[in-house]
Parts: sequence; structure tokens; C-alpha cells
Amino acid sequence: MRKAGEQGSMLPGKRATRVGDLILREIADVILRRVKDPRVRGATLTGINLSNDMKHARVYYSTIGGEEAIVEVQAGLDSAKGFIKRQIGFRMELKYIPDIVFMHDPSLEKGQRMEKLLQELKAD
Repeated sequence: MRKAGEQGSMLPGKRATRVGDLILREIADVILRRVKDPRVRGATLTGINLSNDMKHARVYYSTIGGEEAIVEVQAGLDSAKGFIKRQIGFRMELKYIPDIVFMHDPSLEKGQRMEKLLQELKAD
């Protein structure tokens, strides 16, 4: 039990991290189960950056394929953004539903390229 004037043990920004993780999980579920657009099927959500005021969220995704696949998935996610935001509002008790921006995360492709290079070096 806290005494009067005593600060809580929660660090600033920690709540945004926890809520961001929950939002990311909900977005992934909505994309998997509710979004009918076939363009988003190739997307894998890799992370979220939720502002401390919890009004803005950058959701990072990755996809297998070249530049064409990235453009297609981005268009599908942008098209479904309003629907996803409404679903988050229905599913979660938040004061504000964050504005969502989807951004491509190239780290999986970079990792695959590095793995391929290591395999080639190992074979030599």
C-alpha cells in the first residue's frame, strides 16, 4: 500500500510499452481473422512504437517478396486502417484509440540475406 506523497513504481513510458504490446496483439488478430483484403495476408507484424501519450502508433510489418509485395501489403494495410482502428476501439478500453501508421520493417529480409551469405561461406 502506498503512503501519501509516495511515487508509484511505474516508470514513465512503461505503460505505453505494455499497452502497445496489447494493441499489437489485437491488430494481428484483427488482420488474421477479420480483414478480408487478400493483400494483407503476406504481412507479419514485427513491432509497435506507441507514443507516451498513446495517441500515435507506428506498427511495423515484414513480408516475403520483393518491392512489389511490400507495395501491395502496404496498400492493403492502409486500406484496412480505419477498420482495424474501429476494431481496436471495440476490443480495448482505451481513452484514445491511437492513430495507426503501418511501416515496412526490412530486418527479416536483411537477416535472410545474411543467413544466405553465411551458408555460402560455409559451403566454400
